[in-house]
Amino acid sequence: MRDLTVRYDAATAVDGVSLDVGPGELVALIGPNGAGKSTLVNALCGLLRPASGTIAVRGDLALVPEGRHLFPSLTVDDNLRLGAWRRKDRDTAHIYALLPELVVLRDRPAGRLSGGEQQMVALGRALMARPDLLVIDEMSLGLAPKIVDGLAAHLRERNAADGLAVLLIEQNARLALQLCARAYVLEAGRVVAAGPSEQLRNDASVAAAYLGLEA
Repeated sequence: MRDLTVRYDAATAVDGVSLDVGPGELVALIGPNGAGKSTLVNALCGLLRPASGTIAVRGDLALVPEGRHLFPSLTVDDNLRLGAWRRKDRDTAHIYALLPELVVLRDRPAGRLSGGEQQMVALGRALMARPDLLVIDEMSLGLAPKIVDGLAAHLRERNAADGLAVLLIEQNARLALQLCARAYVLEAGRVVAAGPSEQLRNDASVAAAYLGLEA
């Protein structure tokens, strides 16, 4: 993204944001609720038209949306297959190998799953597209820490095995900075800090605002 601006009528939600995710990178975008993170994601995925700026995606992108947005009456397996709607190969075996917890749930309607199980299905559905870049909007929202740790481990595995690039949009800054090597901090629609995650963890203002540490 270069100098991206997105407006809702007269209100500016994203204001001149520039952001890069390189091949095989794990990059986080953190910030408080209302900072413009989801607006930025929707612009990246073509759901919103920017007022100005440019977006270039070199490769295939798949989104794990906030709130998961599964088809509740369809089975887990059918939800997964929908992720490959643009591909001839709709074999779900590699998803069950990656997320073995879903094997016993494959014939269950997605609406009868727990929040953590639904998030695994949403992740698997996105991976069915075999993307070069996976965008995840609020992975940890409403989930127990143990489940979040498991999902983070799955992402590390895919990144190490396939070179999958990830843009993780998170309110949970501690998780995001642990998982991703590089991060951006978004506040009121603007990037206010960016750099290696270790550097941001040691930044007093970032630590005080997002990690619960004293400045």
